Amino acid sequence: MSTNTQTVSQARNTTKTLVINALFIALTLAATMFINIRLPFMGNGGLIHLGNVPLFVAAIVYGKKTGALAGAFGMAMFDLISGWTAWAPFTFIIVGMMGFTVGLITEKLHFKPVIVNTIAVIAALIIKIVGYYFTEVILYGNWILPLGSIPGNVMQVVVAGIIVLPIVERLKKMAK
Repeated sequence: MSTNTQTVSQARNTTKTLVINALFIALTLAATMFINIRLPFMGNGGLIHLGNVPLFVAAIVYGKKTGALAGAFGMAMFDLISGWTAWAPFTFIIVGMMGFTVGLITEKLHFKPVIVNTIAVIAALIIKIVGYYFTEVILYGNWILPLGSIPGNVMQVVVAGIIVLPIVERLKKMAK
């Protein structure tokens, strides 16, 4: 392979990666912004959205970096645009960690994909619950109020898992 062919191939791979990352950031933002329901829970656990669906697809199909970027930038941009500005830095870290962890688990564990993907989604759920619990403790200065957000956070990740888990392996095969 000539040097010129290698350069063109590297440029195509870089462009493809950039486009995939941008696409999943946009899909995560759009699903968070436009497909959501406000539930009457105390605290801030009452916003249920489907932004975790493209986040999980990005992480499982394209890996930890794409998952981290989609989660961190997609959902933090939602916070900035929708008036939840104080949450944006926390969301950037928490949801970025969720995407990275889902991708890392699915890259490193090599046994039945449905089990690996389920473990990855459960790990994301734990990160979300713990991360947002302590975020609310910081923002509200209260250790009890954040407990009201846990059901909404659980519902959000469980619904996304129910949508993603049955289809993600087919999407992964199509992406190759």
